[in-house]
Amino acid sequence: MTTAQADLRVCNRTSSTVGLAIGYQLDGEWISEGWWNLEKDECDTVLMGALVSTKFLVHAIDYDKGGKWVGENFMCTQDKQFTIKGVKECVARGFEKTGFYEVDTAGKQDYTVQLTDQK
Repeated sequence: MTTAQADLRVCNRTSSTVGLAIGYQLDGEWISEGWWNLEKDECDTVLMGALVSTKFLVHAIDYDKGGKWVGENFMCTQDKQFTIKGVKECVARGFEKTGFYEVDTAGKQDYTVQLTDQK
């Protein structure tokens, strides 16, 4: 007997290489993580296991054409690989304050985010 996979995946459906950062809650605290580099038509699992939250945050950068996927939810990031706890005082703690957009998984245990070319 095999157990069903339950993960958060992100797929790059653009014609560019994309840099990805995510945000999620763990034990009541917001965590931001990055960077995943996704080639065009590549998917990557960014969180493994049953999704405990229905709300995740995503920020992505189109490395080839410029442009970003951003939103009104601000989290801390930095240029190199990171895992940062908390969303307050990003700049004072030496990080960048970056806009993320919200993804609602509608309670699904397994969810895939599709990044597509921006218009």
